[in-house]
Amino acid sequence: MSLSRRDFVNRSTLLGAGVLIAGSAEVLATAPGAIAAPAGGEAPTAEAAQGARTALGYGPLVDDPKGLLALPRGFSYQVVTRTGETTLETGESTPSNHDGTAAFAGRHGGTVLVVNHELKGPRANWPYPVPLLDGHVYDPGAAGGCTVVEVRRGRKAVERVGIAGTSTNCAGGRTPWDTWLTGEETEDKAGQNGMTKDHGYVFEVDPYDQDANRDPKPVKAFGRYAHEAVVADERRGQVYLTEDASNPNGLLFRWTPPAGFRHGKGKLRTLADDAGVLEAFKCFDSHGAFVDDLSRATRIGTTYGVDWVKVPDRDARTVSVRKQFKDGEITRARKLEGMWWGDNGVYFVSSYARSESPVQHDGQVWFYSPSRRTLTLKVLLGVNDDVWSDRNYDGPDNITVSPYGGLVIAEDGEGIQHLFGTTDDGRTYAIARNELNLGTAEEPEYSEFTGVTFSADGHTLFANIQTPGIMLAITGPWHRCVRG
Repeated sequence: MSLSRRDFVNRSTLLGAGVLIAGSAEVLATAPGAIAAPAGGEAPTAEAAQGARTALGYGPLVDDPKGLLALPRGFSYQVVTRTGETTLETGESTPSNHDGTAAFAGRHGGTVLVVNHELKGPRANWPYPVPLLDGHVYDPGAAGGCTVVEVRRGRKAVERVGIAGTSTNCAGGRTPWDTWLTGEETEDKAGQNGMTKDHGYVFEVDPYDQDANRDPKPVKAFGRYAHEAVVADERRGQVYLTEDASNPNGLLFRWTPPAGFRHGKGKLRTLADDAGVLEAFKCFDSHGAFVDDLSRATRIGTTYGVDWVKVPDRDARTVSVRKQFKDGEITRARKLEGMWWGDNGVYFVSSYARSESPVQHDGQVWFYSPSRRTLTLKVLLGVNDDVWSDRNYDGPDNITVSPYGGLVIAEDGEGIQHLFGTTDDGRTYAIARNELNLGTAEEPEYSEFTGVTFSADGHTLFANIQTPGIMLAITGPWHRCVRG
């Protein structure tokens, strides 16, 4: 059932703007330099937390003598995989460009991870593509795919190909039935950029069953566009997907399964290409006014009502999906990226907004409540004027909901790159800093973080440095970052 504008406006009036529209109690995080703070004053900073019962985060980051990863005192890391050094069970190098990742409990202890490798275009362009494992290849012309890594005591036990021959595997999502959905962030068709098949789809990868990944089949029912992340609502059966695209900006999608369909391992392969309904979101404010772009929200706690508009041609045979809508028909946002299910809803990222958007910012995290059919701004990062500080963040990308409260976010911005966390009462803190300089001392360059995900027991945070391709296992005195 859709939420009409009248329903939303009436509900907003009854509950009051202070609760539904700008309720600071719902705020998850902000950051120094934020465009707006919660109602009632400026967001507290790290300095303001010195007198708190519990210190904000885990303390300052300590430089790594190995020049790889700065962590708070008491934390440590191990390198799990590293392109050009670690190898697959078949002898080839770990593929490069690690991206979206999910962790699953190992059946005999430890952790099993599925890792995207964001490799776009012809295989010849990449020295370390995903190997074309017999029976697990979608398109032999494509370089990307996923690997499956088994980890015990923080160290790699084995690494193998999950699927190969896909392109630009950026983000994705873990399913409630313990598989990984990997999205292709491309719209290349057969005959373009060395491809022999059409791309821009979602594929399912089973972390436990190698045979289940044979003969990769795209889930065409989810549409063909520049896919980023995916999450599934187990209770309602709906699937939500983000699109990272511009000119025009991308969309948030919802797929509703056909009547009688039940999710489970292998079930997505049985869907017809046009199964279910694929829709794009359309937002409106408490006055019923249409919202054309999410960048217009400049206050944390802003809440919109959401309607859903059917996609005319989900396979985009002649026109990209996001270009099939006229102005006023749907809501757009720049760089819709990471996504994670938590708190009975969907957290998702708009990484930044610049000239292609109505208002500039350096990152938003939104929360969509399927039961309320509302979208609430939880994190808002102002334009970052100091990209070399451990206190300022920009370009949020992959995210995960932390078992210790709040979110953990991978930074893909300018300057220094961090993993940073949020507290439940509206503050941010650094967890790690990438110290691997790919540039020079005079012009340093640091790769983005990707693939943040906790082990099932919550003891280990896994994360990747995308270039050259390094998976890290981070352990330490994790605890809940409580209110000050």
